[in-house]
Amino acid sequence: MKNLILIAVFLIGINGICFGQKEQEKKVLFIILDGISADNLERVNTPHLDEIAQVGGYCRAYTGGVVGTYSETPTISAVGYNSLLTGTWANKHQVYGNSIRNPNYHYWTVFRYLKEARPEAKLGIFSTWLDNRTKLIGESLPQTGNLKFDYSFDGFELDTLMFPHDQERRFILNIDNYVSFQAAHTVREKGPDLSWVYLEYTDDMGHRFGDSPQTDLAIQYADWQVGRIWDAIQYRQRNFAEDWMVLVTTDHGRNEKDGKGHGGQTDRERGIWMVTNLKELNSHFHSGSAAMVDIAPTILRFLNVSIPVDHQLEMDGVPLIGPLSFANVKLSMEGNDTWVTWKPYSKVEKLKIGYTEKDEFEKSGMGDPINWMTDIEVSNGKFLIPKEVSSQSFLKLVLKGEHNMGNTWKANSK
Repeated sequence: MKNLILIAVFLIGINGICFGQKEQEKKVLFIILDGISADNLERVNTPHLDEIAQVGGYCRAYTGGVVGTYSETPTISAVGYNSLLTGTWANKHQVYGNSIRNPNYHYWTVFRYLKEARPEAKLGIFSTWLDNRTKLIGESLPQTGNLKFDYSFDGFELDTLMFPHDQERRFILNIDNYVSFQAAHTVREKGPDLSWVYLEYTDDMGHRFGDSPQTDLAIQYADWQVGRIWDAIQYRQRNFAEDWMVLVTTDHGRNEKDGKGHGGQTDRERGIWMVTNLKELNSHFHSGSAAMVDIAPTILRFLNVSIPVDHQLEMDGVPLIGPLSFANVKLSMEGNDTWVTWKPYSKVEKLKIGYTEKDEFEKSGMGDPINWMTDIEVSNGKFLIPKEVSSQSFLKLVLKGEHNMGNTWKANSK
């Protein structure tokens, strides 16, 4: 009898180990709080955002591409959203303003990457602005593979019966409250695999009052709305075998003069921030050079979604979690010499460097033919481009490391 008891205890222990090794299901929810400059956020009391940051981290970051180059990107709302969604700057995704005239859907959003990899994945969007779903993401369009959301709560800015419009723009605050409530409820009850929450009131108050007590109060309202969603996520983590990534950011900063405008390339307009519960953030997150375009590859890495190589070579961002080979790829001139430079994050690794004189991806979504020039130690941080290559009027240089890929162009600025 004693031996049988010992065997039973042993088997229970083995089963417990097996059950304990079961990997948690990964889920992601990202939030854009419109138009909050980093200095304003840091000055205002935001206990819920602070709590998330204490679990993971907070950093300042930038949007707007590289000033004065082909990738310079307006610091405008929809433009920033699409840079987050696609991991590319405006020269690729082709959204240059809030009218969203002609997005280039060859540059996929994080929602399409997940759906292509896992068709059963559930998608959610909770937004104060309908165009986020219908134009930026392009729901149900053949150009986006007829992507469809499972849970969508948006378009309320068009519902003047439920949300009567007023000159004080309180209706936007009411919509934000409703959107955040629906997001929290859906997360708690359904737990979508990937969700986007967008809240607008902070930008409205910024445009109207600039740097002011009204804008500060709007930031506090947004923090409270984030707290409601954060509570629902914590509920899922406690009661389900789920590992949640939460990332909160903004789409642009404010102008230097009074905080009312944005769209230019001043440091304050380009300055954004990120708050996340992710614990294993890499050095790039803390480097001071994290960017809006880093969020998409971070989401996809967390979800273990494989990005096709042709698409990886087009992405302008790098993941903020896990190992990196390099970041911050740039072209630089030294006299008559053209160099490609990068910040190495790995010491013992070969980096493949290639180029193409074409940009077929923009036209067709198909990969460009790459002429691979060399394998070089990533720790070198730079490579001299042969003159017969650098003399071309258009040049797309690509880098392929063990942990990530990247690109930079020789091209006219927009």
